[in-house]
Amino acid sequence: MKEYHPPLGSRELLRLDFNENTLACSPKVREVLGSISAGELTRYPEREPVETIVAAYLGLSARQVALTNGVDEAIHVVFEAFLEAGDELLLPVPTYAMYEVYASATDARIVTVQAADDLQFPFDRLLAAITPKTKIIAIANPNSPSGSAATHAQLLEIARRAPHAVLLVDEAYFHFHGETVIDQIDGFPNLFVTRTFSKAYGLAGLRIGVLAGPVELMRWVRRVLSPYSVNSLALACLPSALEDTAYIEWYVGEVLAARAEFEASLDAVKLRRWPSRANFILVDIGPRHVEFVHAMRADGVLVRDRSNDPGCDGRVRITIGTREQMRQAIEALNQAVASLNLGVNSK
Repeated sequence: MKEYHPPLGSRELLRLDFNENTLACSPKVREVLGSISAGELTRYPEREPVETIVAAYLGLSARQVALTNGVDEAIHVVFEAFLEAGDELLLPVPTYAMYEVYASATDARIVTVQAADDLQFPFDRLLAAITPKTKIIAIANPNSPSGSAATHAQLLEIARRAPHAVLLVDEAYFHFHGETVIDQIDGFPNLFVTRTFSKAYGLAGLRIGVLAGPVELMRWVRRVLSPYSVNSLALACLPSALEDTAYIEWYVGEVLAARAEFEASLDAVKLRRWPSRANFILVDIGPRHVEFVHAMRADGVLVRDRSNDPGCDGRVRITIGTREQMRQAIEALNQAVASLNLGVNSK
């Protein structure tokens, strides 16, 4: 099996390294947390009532939805349910590393399709890579670390071209992108969609996500899914998080405004960046990428070196927070650019 080692540790700085909500969860969620009694923690969690609420929120039936311990568990159970010896997982890269980690725990073969230097979704090459052995096609949309996105039409065409395979569309960054295929589940018997509540909702510490798919596929998933994997605190908080649409709309709007400001700052110092449909931006730092990450940390800002990803040597991913937070990041960026002679200073 492959291993995944997130660079966790002391993170008491400005957290622009893991694409989390950089501020806080909804105040309504904090109210729920404060009202939970010690006695409630003695009971095993029941996910079904909250699954009904989430299904209604997504416009689906409860039988089409399963809450999971973060999106990671959703990915894991889909791979466990559908990948066997001789099967192929088709994966555009670079992308979320855990797809390969979970697939490597099965006897399936991992087939990767490398994006070009522009890191746009490799639609034509992916279609050409589909074979009779393709069993799962996993697509993060928008993708990390690139921030690029496949179109609605492209995703549905892939589902049509591979009726013998499962298409897993990971919409972890949906709120910042605004486009979804979750409303197509009834029309495509091979389509799974995942969402997380770790990003815009700010519930990363509670570990909760959702897997949605056709009833027939979900029957197989439920055979693999642990009945108690979603904890009771997460289940108690999620309905209030969904209800507070004003908070989510405010936070997403703040991030999108901050992203535009930060993009302008990158352009001003002539650092190459890739267009992003998510709450982060991939930046080309070049050979001094390790020094850049250290310089940003020294100024109180954590960013993520993605040089180990396929086709991403020298590139650093920077999460977008609020406008106030990103102004601090811009100051640190400008100092790092000057001290390391990057971008405009290297011309």
